[in-house]
Amino acid sequence: MLQGKKIIVGVCGGIAAYKSAFLVRLLKKQGAEVQVIMTPSAHSFITPLTLSTLSGKPVLTHFQNNENGQWNNHVELGLWADLIVIAPATASTLSKMANGQSDNLLVTTYLSARCPVFVAPAMDLDMFRHPTTGNSLTLLQKHGVNIIDAEEGELASGLEGKGRMAEPEHIMEAITVFLSPNSAIKGKKLLVTAGPTYEPIDPVRFIGNHSSGKMGLELALEAQKLGAVVTLVLGPNSLNISAFHGNVINATDARSMYEACSKVFEKQDIVIFAAAVADYTPGKVADQKIKKETETYSLEMSKTIDIAKTLGQKKTGRQFTVGFALETENEVEHAKSKLEKKNLDLIVLNSLNDAGAGFQKDTNRITIIDRQNKIQKFELKSKTQVAKDILHEIENRI
Repeated sequence: MLQGKKIIVGVCGGIAAYKSAFLVRLLKKQGAEVQVIMTPSAHSFITPLTLSTLSGKPVLTHFQNNENGQWNNHVELGLWADLIVIAPATASTLSKMANGQSDNLLVTTYLSARCPVFVAPAMDLDMFRHPTTGNSLTLLQKHGVNIIDAEEGELASGLEGKGRMAEPEHIMEAITVFLSPNSAIKGKKLLVTAGPTYEPIDPVRFIGNHSSGKMGLELALEAQKLGAVVTLVLGPNSLNISAFHGNVINATDARSMYEACSKVFEKQDIVIFAAAVADYTPGKVADQKIKKETETYSLEMSKTIDIAKTLGQKKTGRQFTVGFALETENEVEHAKSKLEKKNLDLIVLNSLNDAGAGFQKDTNRITIIDRQNKIQKFELKSKTQVAKDILHEIENRI
């Protein structure tokens, strides 16, 4: 994919500069020709020798090479590059790029470039939250710059929050998707629901299920790789979602999950209902913790809103919807019934009778059924590969 591509890697003065070495190495392994341009302050965090050794080219920083007086022509550099990625991109550099403050070789090269440009912001929590940083990123997006969003985690200051530079593997993923041949879902708005719902009994207890959300997350991640604009509505979970860069909406119970989906459903091109939503919820939720005072305790339950069915009734002709069915008996018949009742285009059948499939597992075995009654069975695979299979089936149909 990157074989022969000419890529400029811009490195700014931040603690995350050490990650740029890994990025350069990954780009070179994919066959790219890499030219590193450092800002003067970046030299305090990583040596030019390191990046020169990895890239196979002298690192550039100044307009003129002090050793031989050679002029580093920013216009030629900008025209040479097939792509520019600035990682880490500090608040200072983002501001200079957004406002055309061309006081160093990196920014002047950016201003001279005609190729796609990516920036991976990296700074401390409060700097990233500051309105001026937001203004810079907004302006850059308007100018066509691709933003690889900062990630959450422990920062150099000791604070926890958003501001970490995206991992080199995630930057590579964004670049690869951008340069890849068009997928049928590239640029499409795609909604995925994932995880369980917790239906409250009292302030302490709830009714839930064993869903981990792994399948839904893998679908969101794979759709992201294909270039879709992904929204993930996520029930209670303990997943690491740092690799997902789309919009995450957290939901707890069936009602809040429905409300979250309902707000964005109209704008979606593709919707995958992968969440394990509870079928029933307590009719009355106690204000205080229920004490263990009787030998038995009864709950009166009422049906939750059927999210897929309710939104399926509002589906337009341009929308494509996919549901999941987890069954234990008469599996295909029940799945077909859900496909019809919920106005779905595809339904993905899981069986708890299959070893290695079901909740909490890293693998799954699925059967996909469509509106034409085509039944396609798949072998047991990792949930990552299952997600690829499902999205491939969607691509084939849209």
